[in-house]
Amino acid sequence: MADFFNSFWGVAVATVTIASIAGLICFAIVQSRGRRPPGAGTETMGHTWDGDLEEYNNPLPRWWLNLYYLSLAFGIGYLLLYPGLGAYQGYKHWSQNGQYEEEVKKARDTYGPLYDRFLHQDMKALAKDPEAHKIGARLFATYCTVCHGSDARGARGFPNLTDHDWLYGGEPEQIKESITNGRQGGMPPWGEVLKKEEIAEAAQYVLSFSGRQTDAGMASRGKEIFAKNCAVCHGQDAKGNPQIGAPNLTDDIWLYGGSKERIIESITFGRSGQMPAHKNFLDEAKIYLLAAYIYGLSNADGGK
Repeated sequence: MADFFNSFWGVAVATVTIASIAGLICFAIVQSRGRRPPGAGTETMGHTWDGDLEEYNNPLPRWWLNLYYLSLAFGIGYLLLYPGLGAYQGYKHWSQNGQYEEEVKKARDTYGPLYDRFLHQDMKALAKDPEAHKIGARLFATYCTVCHGSDARGARGFPNLTDHDWLYGGEPEQIKESITNGRQGGMPPWGEVLKKEEIAEAAQYVLSFSGRQTDAGMASRGKEIFAKNCAVCHGQDAKGNPQIGAPNLTDDIWLYGGSKERIIESITFGRSGQMPAHKNFLDEAKIYLLAAYIYGLSNADGGK
């Protein structure tokens, strides 16, 4: 289906195209006429340069006209077979999406069995399988490295997949769920709710969870602020909640940086992160292999 806002544009494009072809045909017909009989002499246009050079009124060469007609015939045939006349899809009903889907189907039929044979194996056992690991590494390099890095250690705002710190849980099925449907993480900004000194106190309290040096007085006042505003997501023990992707604040692992300045920035302005769903372009078997590979990155012994 052509991407026109309404039927008018489809008709308009088709009309202009047909009128253009008709004009070209008329041009060819006009130019093929007026051939002078043998011995009739040469007709000129009456233009002379330097007294000797004259502009002749000769018809177009026959070989040129024949090529011209062939080009027109090819163009008309193409427009009858393929899209080009507005919203008309052509006799073959070809489209970019259709060709893409056909190529994807062909690839699935050809390569699908290579992935499907792993689909019913235990994912933790699969994480130790050398062949599955090699295929998973290639999938990871294709679909995941742009965010998580080629070594899977992530970057600021992109989680490290090689440690044991997981926002939404690190079990194979939880990883598979993250890949399949994506994740939408978010921390609301508190800059308009809390005063600057309250944010600083809350930050000092958060820093104290991981044994960092803090201002004891500020951390003490921050404890009450944390209990009223932060514990609902991160928990009273600050160990987070994988159901909603609230991070553990006690392990000194930080997605956006763990300095005092970064923590204050996170509290003040909030954070928003999104992992796209991969189910629209990866089939179940590939996601299964990819999840097993990622699980194996932080469980080198296969989770045992």
